[in-house]
Amino acid sequence: MSAKPKTLQQAIIYFANPDNCLKFMVKLRWPDGVVTCPTCERNDVVFLKNQRKWQCKTVHHHRQFSVKVGTIFEDSPIGLDKWLIAIWMVSNCKNGVSSYEVGRTLGVTQKSAWFMLHRIRLAMQNRSFLKVGGPGSEVEVDETFVGGAARFMHADKHRRRITETGTKDKTAVMGILERGGEVRAAVVGNRKKHALQTNIRAHVKAGSAIYTDALMSYQGLKEKGFEHQVIDHAERYVDGQSSHQRTRKLLEPVQAPIERHLYQRGTFPSVPLSGRASVPLQLPRTRSRWTSL
Repeated sequence: MSAKPKTLQQAIIYFANPDNCLKFMVKLRWPDGVVTCPTCERNDVVFLKNQRKWQCKTVHHHRQFSVKVGTIFEDSPIGLDKWLIAIWMVSNCKNGVSSYEVGRTLGVTQKSAWFMLHRIRLAMQNRSFLKVGGPGSEVEVDETFVGGAARFMHADKHRRRITETGTKDKTAVMGILERGGEVRAAVVGNRKKHALQTNIRAHVKAGSAIYTDALMSYQGLKEKGFEHQVIDHAERYVDGQSSHQRTRKLLEPVQAPIERHLYQRGTFPSVPLSGRASVPLQLPRTRSRWTSL
């Protein structure tokens, strides 16, 4: 199979071959094809075919190394065949995947699957240095509060988590979607003008056409070099431009899975993490699944 696996069945078959796993990891880690020693960075290493390892010609500690060294897989006894399938599931399952489902699929315990998912989510937190949008591009910006509906909580959990009405005990999450491009999401301290517009300037190129709701915090974007238009969902129009009518926000499919995974399906069933602590771990995988809306 020359192309990347498109289905879970293809992924299981493809990564069942250890040679395919090795080639896949080498291509990701050393795109130029030159394998270097992670200790001394020497590039004329010798490949030990029977061990699927490399050996550095310089004599030093850890001169033999595998493709797992220096990665999230390094100190894990779980094979690459299971790790790469788990990564495929996290990246491609639009509605997310729980540790129980990963455990059943890979034949590992739920605790091992939970450990794998945490490492994968942390690895997916790496951000791009490039901004989205640009002249001629359309970017949607929206925000939501993650924290679960109080009416669905048990009385004990309600007393512990909900101390006031409104959004005090919820986490503010901001989403930025480039139409036809990628999605970015980040936890913000509040919905005030400084917090939201600072994030916009950090992630969106000047000259982009930005579509937001009628929140007052977005006012003043035109003075910052953006083409700002407002979506009023009560009236379904954008500054009177019928060509830009939207009956729903494109960011809604991105925001909904975050709350569903955290508070309805119990993504972290065996670890006492609070909602605020676990939200940043969920954003990268949710963002990556919708990066080509």
